[in-house]
Amino acid sequence: MSKVSVLVVDDAPFIRDLVKKSLRNHFPGIHIEEAINGRKAQQMLAKQDFDLILCDWEMPELSGLELLSWCRSEERLKTTPFVMVTSRGDKDNVVQAIQAGVSDFIGKPFSSEQLITKVQKALSKAGKLQALSASAPVKSSASNPFANDSLSALTGGKPTNVAPAKAAMPANNSLTALTGNKPVAASKAVSPAAANRGQGQLRLPGGILPCVIKALSLKDAMLLVKRSELLPQILESAVLDLEQGEGGEVARLNGYLHAIAAFEPKPDSEWLQVTFRFVDRDPQKMDYLSRLIARGSAQKHFSPGA
Repeated sequence: MSKVSVLVVDDAPFIRDLVKKSLRNHFPGIHIEEAINGRKAQQMLAKQDFDLILCDWEMPELSGLELLSWCRSEERLKTTPFVMVTSRGDKDNVVQAIQAGVSDFIGKPFSSEQLITKVQKALSKAGKLQALSASAPVKSSASNPFANDSLSALTGGKPTNVAPAKAAMPANNSLTALTGNKPVAASKAVSPAAANRGQGQLRLPGGILPCVIKALSLKDAMLLVKRSELLPQILESAVLDLEQGEGGEVARLNGYLHAIAAFEPKPDSEWLQVTFRFVDRDPQKMDYLSRLIARGSAQKHFSPGA
C-alpha cells in the first residue's frame, strides 16, 4: 500500500519544521515533502501527485492563492485537498480563496491539535485517512504531551518545565478561523504611557496579548507585554499584528518567541520583555519593516508607566 503523501509549502523554515514534526508525531506512516515557495511547489506538483497540500498564503515568487488557482486549473489537481495556512483575517481574502477552490483554512498561529484536526478532516473527505491509519498506527497526543508545541519541534519531544498555555483557542473552522481573530486596538489594553507609540498585538495559540513595540529590526522585534494568566512560552509560534502610523497600517508578521524576560528586576514584574524573531521571507513584509524602521516609529526607550 502506497503511503499517504503531503506537500508542505511555506517560505519560513521554522513553520515547515513545526508542521512536519507535528504530522510525523501523529501520523508515523505519512510521507512529507516540502517546498520553499509556490513556484517550487508548482514544479513538484507538475511531476508527482500528493494527497494533501498545506500551503502558506504569503510567499515570494508565487503566493498561496496563485498556487491554488493554478492547481484548480489543472485537471489532475482539481480535487486535491488544499488547506491554506494564513495569518490574514480579512473577509475579502477568505472569499477570494473560497472562490478559487480552497478546501479549508488554518489560521496562524495554530496549535498542533488544530493542525492535526484539519489534516484529519481533509484526508477523511478525500478517503485517505483510513489508508494512513493502516500504513502505521496513529499516535495519540496523550501519549506524548510534549508533542504539540513549538519547543518539541526543535527538541525532539523531550519534556521541559515550560507550562502549557492555559486554554487553547476554539478549533478553527474555515471562515471564523480567519475573521474571528481580527486585530484590535492594542492601545485599549496597554499602559496609557504607550499612546502614540508603536503598538500591536501578539497572537499566540492560546490567546491574544496586546503589546508595545520597544525596538524593531529586520531580524526581530522587542515587545513589552503586560503579565496575565496567559504566559507566553519560549519558542512558541506566534503572529505579530503590527500597527504603526496614523493610517492604522497593519502587517501580520509570522515568527516565534525567541526570548522572554522580566522587564523589571523583580520576580513579580508586571511587564515581560519578549523577543519576537521573524520567520517570514516575503520581500513585501521586509519592505514594510524597512519603512517602519526608517520612519523611526518604534520606541527604543519606552518604560511602562513612565
